[in-house]
Amino acid sequence: MLAHPVEEKDFDKLNPEEFLAEWKWDGIRVQLVLFNSKIRIFSRTGDDISHTFPEIQNIENDLVVLDGELLVGNGFTPFKFNKLQQRLNRKKVSKNHLENFPAFVKLYDILFFKNRDLRSLGFTERRRILLNWHNKVQNKFFDLSEIFEFKTWEELINIKSKKLNKSEHEGLMIKRKNSVYISGRPKGHWYKWKNDPLVVDAVMMYAQRGHGKRSSYYSDFTFGLWDKDTIVPICKAYFGFNNEELDILDKFVRNNTIKKYGPVREVEKKFVVEIAFDSLDFSKRHKSGVALRFPRIKRLRQDKPTNEVINIELFKKKFIHY
Repeated sequence: MLAHPVEEKDFDKLNPEEFLAEWKWDGIRVQLVLFNSKIRIFSRTGDDISHTFPEIQNIENDLVVLDGELLVGNGFTPFKFNKLQQRLNRKKVSKNHLENFPAFVKLYDILFFKNRDLRSLGFTERRRILLNWHNKVQNKFFDLSEIFEFKTWEELINIKSKKLNKSEHEGLMIKRKNSVYISGRPKGHWYKWKNDPLVVDAVMMYAQRGHGKRSSYYSDFTFGLWDKDTIVPICKAYFGFNNEELDILDKFVRNNTIKKYGPVREVEKKFVVEIAFDSLDFSKRHKSGVALRFPRIKRLRQDKPTNEVINIELFKKKFIHY
């Protein structure tokens, strides 16, 4: 069951007394099937990723199906998302990963309990059953995600501003108390109130043609920041702009290409774009030494000269703690 995005301006349309809130943890959403003292872990796309996290174990014999967020960390305190990425999509898990990036799950919901299907119950009742089960089993791999009760939206806004940790939380989930569990993205039940993105102005460096409907346009771009007298790449971005902006970007690439490398065009370093992103991490794989999570084009900055773009060292100091 998935949620619809919501912003603070939308709260007037909703009755706060009908909702509860919990953290939107910065990991990967999973469902866990516990049965006959075994466990299977499924990603949101339905992939069985149990072999990638062999340390998560189960002692239940009856069928229990749980919904939660898979994270890595110590003492139920999660590391940043890039640490989890080092565990994903591995056929073999090293001793180093198991010892230094141990996995656990923040539990959101319970769908089956002792072979009984709970999905037709309201969210509040399912959480009561989940709480009782969690307190009883005391499984060291499962932690219950905190629930926030509130009477006004101002109260919830205050909770988010005081308690949110951007290195752990993507924002808040707002769930209707009586919501049943429905696969897909049903309207009016769950909402996700995500953190405002981080932003930086960067210079276009390279471009490639897109795919499908965009195959005749240059729509995949590499952007960079100053490193002394040169520009080093910090990210690739290929969405966030409308058709009118795509025409502007494509025309610039065609009229300002200085070199070609197969399908890639290098352009004159004079077009600035505002990039939105969720977080920043150090990276040995990139020449700039950083990696942006979920970069996308927020707006075109044709008004801004490239000499006003921030340099890479200042960029690191400003954003690396996020």
